[in-house]
Amino acid sequence: MNRLGFMFYQLRRNPLSIIGIALILAFILTASLASVIAPPPEGHRDAYQIPRSGFSPTPTPPSSEHPFGTTEGQYDILYGVIWGTRSAFRVGVLVVGSVLVIGIFLGSVAGYFGGLVDEVIMRVTDVFMAFPALILAMAITVALGPSLNSVTLALIAVSWPSYTRLIRGDILAVREEDYVEAARGVGSSHFRIIVRHILPNSIYPTLVMASLDIGAVVLSAAALSFLGLGAPEGYADWGQMIGYARNWIVGPPGNPMAYWYAVVIPGLFILFFVLGWNLLGDAFRDILDPRLGKR
Repeated sequence: MNRLGFMFYQLRRNPLSIIGIALILAFILTASLASVIAPPPEGHRDAYQIPRSGFSPTPTPPSSEHPFGTTEGQYDILYGVIWGTRSAFRVGVLVVGSVLVIGIFLGSVAGYFGGLVDEVIMRVTDVFMAFPALILAMAITVALGPSLNSVTLALIAVSWPSYTRLIRGDILAVREEDYVEAARGVGSSHFRIIVRHILPNSIYPTLVMASLDIGAVVLSAAALSFLGLGAPEGYADWGQMIGYARNWIVGPPGNPMAYWYAVVIPGLFILFFVLGWNLLGDAFRDILDPRLGKR
């Protein structure tokens, strides 16, 4: 069975993977068409700044003018969640892409060369992993100043150690294989051996981890924004929109669900985004795990 046929075979075996792919494609389409679905008002200088229709602290229900209603401060929920999709992709893809590069480089160097190089890299990794990730991210964000860029840098700083450890462990398992020894015997450079022979046989678990982590990174970024450490006020960000709803989770006596839209709609966007990446990660595991190809 060729590789493409095997990919489709594995996807058919797991229909939930198809759901995950469909969800991610839907979010990609939403982000691509954000300016069409929720066009910025005329003269709006920053498309990511959510337009507001007033300053009342009380959310308003869905209407023809605001199909999803407004949050505390009268920020339009529809505009916020649509443009917030772009913010989510920006943070998730940038963080995971960066930690992949860092983790692959450091993990490859540590696992292949071993010795003192391995000891130094792993001890630095241990120092970062000794701190709870979210608390360390909060400290870094506070030190840099609350902003979405600070959140991105903080999440990169706390995420790279796990990738470094994973790729190092996989490289340790394959660096003494016969095909690696043969490459050394014919005089291949260290760079060529790592890139052409070792990484292709050890990187699959890391790629699966990366696909699963995009949702987790967005969830962490939303948590930091909810705490007021992320995007500036009024910026299209799902976490901040949940933050606007914190005082309205329960409505007045007799109507506890009066402001459900302020909480549920941004929450559903986060839920399905994270679910989509988790299901997509399962699909990548089925496709990329070399052990499955032998069944």
